[in-house]
Amino acid sequence: MYVCVEIVTFIDCLIKITEHLGSTAALLKKEEKEMCNLCGMHDECTPQQTMSSIQDTKAADIAARGERNVIETVTVSPTNGEDSHYTNQVQLEKNKTHMSSALVEKENNTSLKGCVLGQEESQNKMFPDNAENEDDKQIEHTTVENINGNRKEIHGIIQTTEREIQETSESPREEMTTSSIICDISKKYINSTLPNDSENIKHKNNIMEKEYLDVLSDDTDPQVSCYITAPSYILQQLECRIINNMSSLIVGDNEELVSNVVTIECSDKEKRIPFPIGIAIPFTARYRGNYRDIMVKMCDTNLQSSYLNPNSLEGMKAGYKGTCASVKVYKLGVFSVVSCLKKESFTVTKKGLTLKSSMDSRISLSYPPGVFTSPVLVQLKIQPVDPALVAHLKAQQDTFYSVQSTSPLIHIQHPSTYPFQKPVTVFLPCSPYLDKNNLYSEIDHKTRASATINRITSSYFSRTKSASIRKPGKNASECLKLLGFRSQDSGWCELYDVVVKTIQSGLISVELNEHLQRFIVLHLSSTMDNSHLVTFVKSLEEAMLSTTACIVLSHQKDNPHRIAVLVVPSKDLSQALKNLRLEGFGGPPEPSRHFQVREGEQLLLRFTGNIFASSNGKDYGKDYTLIFHLQRKPRLELQIKEVDEFGNYSCPHYKGTIVVYKVPKGKIVPNLNQSLVINENHSQLPICKLPLKLPKHKKLINRPQSTQRLSKDPVEALWDNLLHWLAEELSEENAESLSSTLPLHRSTIQLIKLKNPDDLTEQIHEFLCFWKKSLPTFTDKLRLLARHLRKIGRSDLAEELKFKWENKVFTEPQQWFDVAAE
Repeated sequence: MYVCVEIVTFIDCLIKITEHLGSTAALLKKEEKEMCNLCGMHDECTPQQTMSSIQDTKAADIAARGERNVIETVTVSPTNGEDSHYTNQVQLEKNKTHMSSALVEKENNTSLKGCVLGQEESQNKMFPDNAENEDDKQIEHTTVENINGNRKEIHGIIQTTEREIQETSESPREEMTTSSIICDISKKYINSTLPNDSENIKHKNNIMEKEYLDVLSDDTDPQVSCYITAPSYILQQLECRIINNMSSLIVGDNEELVSNVVTIECSDKEKRIPFPIGIAIPFTARYRGNYRDIMVKMCDTNLQSSYLNPNSLEGMKAGYKGTCASVKVYKLGVFSVVSCLKKESFTVTKKGLTLKSSMDSRISLSYPPGVFTSPVLVQLKIQPVDPALVAHLKAQQDTFYSVQSTSPLIHIQHPSTYPFQKPVTVFLPCSPYLDKNNLYSEIDHKTRASATINRITSSYFSRTKSASIRKPGKNASECLKLLGFRSQDSGWCELYDVVVKTIQSGLISVELNEHLQRFIVLHLSSTMDNSHLVTFVKSLEEAMLSTTACIVLSHQKDNPHRIAVLVVPSKDLSQALKNLRLEGFGGPPEPSRHFQVREGEQLLLRFTGNIFASSNGKDYGKDYTLIFHLQRKPRLELQIKEVDEFGNYSCPHYKGTIVVYKVPKGKIVPNLNQSLVINENHSQLPICKLPLKLPKHKKLINRPQSTQRLSKDPVEALWDNLLHWLAEELSEENAESLSSTLPLHRSTIQLIKLKNPDDLTEQIHEFLCFWKKSLPTFTDKLRLLARHLRKIGRSDLAEELKFKWENKVFTEPQQWFDVAAE
């Protein structure tokens, strides 16, 4: 009988728990909506338009094919290893679902405790109904983060409770004891959790912005790496470093680095960070156009990248007056600001879509109804082609002579699981000929044509200037060819079954029947072999990713042992040389020959000969690297000195050479904690060599006082003193006249001038001493020298010289005079 009463009591307790769970579930539906809205306010990584498009796609696809198809539709992975920032939205939806399930688990356990402890009061504190202002939303978000962090512990308690209930059913006598144990465990857990939550809430309210500085090298001032906005107790644990040596592995194709590469880490690995936190990175972009966009690129330790759309690109941070890219992040890693091709995203439903690009109004896409069986997300990028590159390639290779012009290079991404049911029409601009007037127009900020390319294109147009320009359709052999890039395996190929039509002058239409990652239309003046077409497109794509540059080496005028080495785009060479002159640098050698270099490519500088270099003035003999970034102005300042001071004995200068190699990315071993390791294999030829020279310094021999050579002959001492005095009295014209009258060889006078090029007095003294030593011992040198002085018109000096000789007058008392007097 007693056992039955206990069972009934336990059943009543379970019924009460069920009622509490029902009320909790109703409350959670309301709280879930508020938390999703709160998380949506923190998520600013995806534009609002894309957010609504994804939601529409999700709703439509659930009705049509179920939840799995929705995920396949939204998570479109870009080509070339790029991770689209739009996939972050899907990940955020998953995070919200996780967060909601964590809330359910937490509430279930709290309601289990509620039958003993009265949970409703703590629940009201945790989820206040009047969460209207921003502070309450931040408190809610902090609570959710803590719940999410403790989810595993709660789940463990639930499993323990279930096991104990099962054991209770097997031994009814221990039933009430087990129930009390469950309540004690819950009470202990809640009491240990709530104080930490309240403490975190207090810290969360104290949000601050901190400026992080870092020093790039020993002799430079610290510069701002980033600004971080987070609770103050988190800012004390964060560490920010500039790792520009990793920039070659950060940037991808069609990207340009416009900021430092910074890594943000937490010194306490176990510390829970209340994400999201705000990060602002200073950057300098010299160009912002219709086709390019500024994005924040984030990489993890495996260099897997994602893109964040900045909240703002303007504003002043603390004492920094430049522009900063501000984002909110949900994890730490390596951050940089890049300029990349602008991406347009839109959703194509079953009803079709006609879209005109916001980047170029001449480009539009027409999707007919029924082209897809369900809504899909499409991403579009446009890369304009500079006519100068086309002219340059035609001038380089005769097989490309038939290419008249090209359309922009179109990058487009469709889900591969959804084939086209109907052809998709694309309208593109394609001029029927190279327009000389538009050759230097600002199509793209990378005017790749260097001075060499400009000369080639100028000569090309001069050569064709006399020829009449054919109107479109006048020549029957003219044709339009579409080339597409399906995948990395198949590469570029000509599409024979695609219809390319001319709508009007300079506008064409293309009907696509399959997915293409990239495609371009070529306007040809005559038929051209398929292999030549593919070679041309590959060369054009490579030229669009490359820049013509050269290396400039300059010595500091005041200190020739200090040099500056720069990688300069050819079009900016004159301005770079002017800036170096203003900084006090100049002199030989001339800039190196021009070569092609890609964004993020490394150049290895190896010092050979009798000169080596150091970046800190201590460690000599190392190799140095320069990483090319079009908008970052790569530069090295080094100290150089001779390897052997007795080397180059037959030359007035020390000689050396800088040999420059191009390092492919395949030879670079990434390491986030150290500098990049370069596999030593210089089988390839250097791209250029730069000669180095250093003037030889005078060797001064300082002898101790006791070993100085003293003259004991007062006559020789007097002669030496008089010749010094006479050298100081003679002008440059007198010296020239006197040297011509004295019996000295011309080679002797030239040698004396080379020994003392900047000291006229020392030159005169040297050749007077030469003249005196060349005379016989018993010659009357005083009378002979006085006669030469009268011959050049300096009788006054002849008389004064005679007076000083007869009276033994020394201009300055010398030590050897005292010794001789003794």
